[in-house]
Amino acid sequence: MLFGQTLCGHDSLILLSFCHSSAMATDIFLPTHFPLYLPKTRKFSVLSMAVKRSPKRLKYTSPRFTKEDGLLYIEADSSGSDSWKLEPVVNILNEGAVGVIPTDTLYSIVCDLRSHSAIERLRRIKRIEPSKPLSILCHSLQDIDKYTIGFPRGDGQGHTNIFKAVKPYLPGPYTFILIASKELPKQCIRYGSTSAKYASRKNVGVRMPDDAICQAILEKMNAPLICTSIKFRNEDEWMVDPVMIADTYGPEGLDFVVDGGVRVAEPSTVVDMTKVPPTVIRQGKGPILPWMELLDNQESEGEEDLIPSAI
Repeated sequence: MLFGQTLCGHDSLILLSFCHSSAMATDIFLPTHFPLYLPKTRKFSVLSMAVKRSPKRLKYTSPRFTKEDGLLYIEADSSGSDSWKLEPVVNILNEGAVGVIPTDTLYSIVCDLRSHSAIERLRRIKRIEPSKPLSILCHSLQDIDKYTIGFPRGDGQGHTNIFKAVKPYLPGPYTFILIASKELPKQCIRYGSTSAKYASRKNVGVRMPDDAICQAILEKMNAPLICTSIKFRNEDEWMVDPVMIADTYGPEGLDFVVDGGVRVAEPSTVVDMTKVPPTVIRQGKGPILPWMELLDNQESEGEEDLIPSAI
């Protein structure tokens, strides 16, 4: 059964109770301005929020999820079986929100590709310099073809058809650096640096994560998401616990955090597709494939600035 009531003293919150017997019930607090979506046919016994009863996680189930004084914190199953919980996240992303979602590698701060103000807020929250290129999370190959010039498809003169070589590994743990198309907002691409070597390039890192939660959100959006990796402040170490991310970056202005569980600190493999052959400039979770070339340490020093804020 589903019960709902407005709590006294908390007019902006609704207490929802999901239960399938008198012996089991779970209470969930949601702000009234975030819509609640429930499937028409589903046993309520599987709809309960999987709240972990630790002090830090418990505070994110308390009545503080308003735009003014907190953030929306949603725990979702990593399998994507409860993707209906993500509807409020999609709604506020479309309104210009900046928040955190899981991927198949690390957690990422994201915002709508089409919102200039959200992109600027993302840069401020993460403290990313304007010259640093950003990456995009794509749902499909169609998104990649729209916002970049695409993968090299061979020329009949012995050059590999990279599109056919890449396709079996997408979605997957790779960031591919491609040349941006005119559809990509200028705020997302790097216009060059002091190095004349890259001055004429307009590159963007492209990801298509193999993660059920991430893909469920991307599927509901009508455009890719801008994304950036998450590290501890003043430390070169990945943040993999969503509760710690909320504690650290929540005060900086995050609007939401989607908790898909603690992740392994293993970033994507970054491949520069603007070179022939495609060159690995950061080895990560994705294996190096036969058609990729791995840079040696000396060469990679000059390539570091080319890596987008990739996850």
